[in-house]
Amino acid sequence: MLDIPSRVRVHVETLLAAQNDMGVCDAFEQYAPVGKPDAMNAPHLPKVAGIDSTVPAPTHTGAPAPAATGTSSATPPNAPGAVLQDRLAGWVSDLTTLHELTERLVRTASLGEALHELLRAGAALVGARRGLVVLEPGDGLGPDTTVGLGLARADLGHIETIPRSCMSYGKLLDTPAGLPGGEAEIAQPDLFSEDGLDPRHREVAARLGYAASYALPLSTDAAGRLGAAVWLYDEPAEPVERQRHLVGLYARYAAEHLARLVELERTRACMTTITEELLPPRLPRVSGVQLAARHRTGPRGGGDWYDALPLPDAALGLAVGSVTGTGPSAVAAMGRLRASLRAYAVMEGEDPVAVLSDLELLLRLTEPARCATALFAYCEPASRKITMAGAGHSPPLLIGGRRTEFVETSLSAPLGMLACWEAPSVEFQAEPGETVLLYTDGLLQRTGDPMDRAFARLHAAAASVPRTLRADPGALADHVLRTVLPEGLDAADGREDVVLLAARFE
Repeated sequence: MLDIPSRVRVHVETLLAAQNDMGVCDAFEQYAPVGKPDAMNAPHLPKVAGIDSTVPAPTHTGAPAPAATGTSSATPPNAPGAVLQDRLAGWVSDLTTLHELTERLVRTASLGEALHELLRAGAALVGARRGLVVLEPGDGLGPDTTVGLGLARADLGHIETIPRSCMSYGKLLDTPAGLPGGEAEIAQPDLFSEDGLDPRHREVAARLGYAASYALPLSTDAAGRLGAAVWLYDEPAEPVERQRHLVGLYARYAAEHLARLVELERTRACMTTITEELLPPRLPRVSGVQLAARHRTGPRGGGDWYDALPLPDAALGLAVGSVTGTGPSAVAAMGRLRASLRAYAVMEGEDPVAVLSDLELLLRLTEPARCATALFAYCEPASRKITMAGAGHSPPLLIGGRRTEFVETSLSAPLGMLACWEAPSVEFQAEPGETVLLYTDGLLQRTGDPMDRAFARLHAAAASVPRTLRADPGALADHVLRTVLPEGLDAADGREDVVLLAARFE
């Protein structure tokens, strides 16, 4: 509360008339008597970082009621303190609202979440119920998308049938330097009363039930144009000056946040593309074996990989592995390691221990600061005989109608951790219809459980595969993936890479 000295007297009507053209403090400087003012017990105007406190006068501020007759002249009912208190309350309320909305926006971690939050906050600020945001970065590198609030995909499809030049977002996006006259917004308070409204626009507006719109561009100085946001009103309406000011402040902050998320999305897409290009584009067709693979790339790109290649004498080589680290360097190391293993497998694939020994020597000589895990299996489909060696890798699963069990492999350190790696191989026989499931540690790590519980979860998921799915290795891998990683943990942008390679023997 402001404690206004009683000896400061300002003519109320004059102050109210003047406050439209000057700030409250300026009005006091003009009308207050010159001299040493009394101390005031109110703090300075609150400030929020990044938000201009010069907000226009609140709409809820009304003119003071006329003075009542018979009131003592010593205590006028419409003292300047009430006007200041009301106006300061409006400023604090607006800044608090902006602070809360921007805090909610900055907590969004994905581009889709941020776009939905932008629409919800903007609708609350301008008093609309529906809207859409068109993301279309001006550099043409994407990602391009359209997100709606209160609009189904079919509704967005109807809107996209309207000629782009007739839509407010099209005018904002297709004019590089903004609209003629330097405007940065488009308000259409009554669509159906506009002269020259496109017939298709009129038809879609009537079908969807909106009669007015308000659009803002989304751009930053560094990234340039990112897109445009449009809010739709059910009845003829438009935001008042104060609402436009607040949503403009919010949109400028939201555009900065969106620019960062766009760069992150581009990086993720680039890493995913590079990783997919380094992995086998297709699995080979080998008589007596059906193959299927599933791969999920982490947000920063990891070093998990798989391979399947035909070998001499109608044999088949299967391999999975993981390189330490994340990012472009790990992806590049994964590509080099996979290519080297293919060469060694062709030369001496019938001896998996020799293949991994050569791989370990190469890794130690060329990349001494990096280590890796790997598992290589030499398969003879005709006899269903499998010879396998692993270097610090998780044991594969053998899934069949009468058994579901982990294959016992010898304990061994990862590649690159010993002066000379060598471990004995193991041999086992698969029954007709059984599937060998190879996987990387990311499948276990994404669960968030201790390793013993993660292995138990994986075994339970493999044992629960329905009999109708066991004849299809792809369906079997999908079932295991969804069961071990439920509720979106199997998403392509999870924190860890995941690889599954399933081989069903006929």
